[in-house]
Amino acid sequence: MYLADQGISLDTDPAPRQFSSGFGNLNYLISIDGQMRVLRRPPMGPVQPGSNDMGRESRILMRLWKAFPLAPRCYHFCDDLEILGAPCFIMEYRPGLVIGGTMPDESTADAGYGLGRMLAEQLAALHAIDPKIVDLDTLGNTEGYLARTLGGWKKRGLAAWDGDAPSALTALSDWLDARLIADSQATLIHNDFKLDNVILNPNTHAPVAVIDWDMGTRGDPRWDLAVMLGYWTEAGDPEAMLELNQMPTAGHGFPSREAIANYYAELSGVDMTGFHFIRVLAVFRAAVIFRQLYIRYVSGDTDDPRFVKFGESADGLLNFAIDIANEKYF
Repeated sequence: MYLADQGISLDTDPAPRQFSSGFGNLNYLISIDGQMRVLRRPPMGPVQPGSNDMGRESRILMRLWKAFPLAPRCYHFCDDLEILGAPCFIMEYRPGLVIGGTMPDESTADAGYGLGRMLAEQLAALHAIDPKIVDLDTLGNTEGYLARTLGGWKKRGLAAWDGDAPSALTALSDWLDARLIADSQATLIHNDFKLDNVILNPNTHAPVAVIDWDMGTRGDPRWDLAVMLGYWTEAGDPEAMLELNQMPTAGHGFPSREAIANYYAELSGVDMTGFHFIRVLAVFRAAVIFRQLYIRYVSGDTDDPRFVKFGESADGLLNFAIDIANEKYF
């Protein structure tokens, strides 16, 4: 009834079906007026402030496609909670291949080299867009972006460990406080850019779409790079990092984290001074996120068995961040 009132016809054949989900938002393949579309909504249960923001994501996707062709187009946003119990939107469907922690069986031994460089190239392309030309120049608050990011993740970390903060959390907070750097020029940023948020052509592995824009904003472009490298494993990383299984970058010819950072800097022209601080902060963020996911499991908001070990993962990532701070790893 709601869609009909909006002049949108939901087809009953084929019936809607849910995509296999990651750790967050829920996506459903639906048919609208004979065209396949995606219905997107937040996960069930409470969500963390600043995440799973359907209003923000729909705003970005209604505009960004005009300058960044990999951004799917949003067609309709609904903030009436009586419809689905949460804000939701309908967007363009772009089928293709999504690579998570494991490369496809048919991949060549060096397939990761091109994929890794493609990620740096698309990140640089996004950051080169003038927000004004896509009417996103008021998105977010760029003032003191890194300082607010640090403060926000420290606050979330304390809440996630709920009075039982490990010594590594305090040590990292103190280290980051003492080394806060100034922001660079603000650009559009994705805020969770990684391989499984890029849909690929199954045959060529060329990018077809970049998805999951619910945390998109304007901010320091080096933060986007650091967040991606927070998932970028290497063969010599500690077990906590390797067990995340977020991207298959520890083999398959993927460039190293340092090589990707250098390639991005070459493409973008962004001054990388102080990137060490941002790199540590991004791994700190990853630790907090996995702790938050673990808390969702403990509190009964999800019964996903993958979440069981995330408490150990979070603690391990805190220690990995300390090792990065001490320059044991890039």
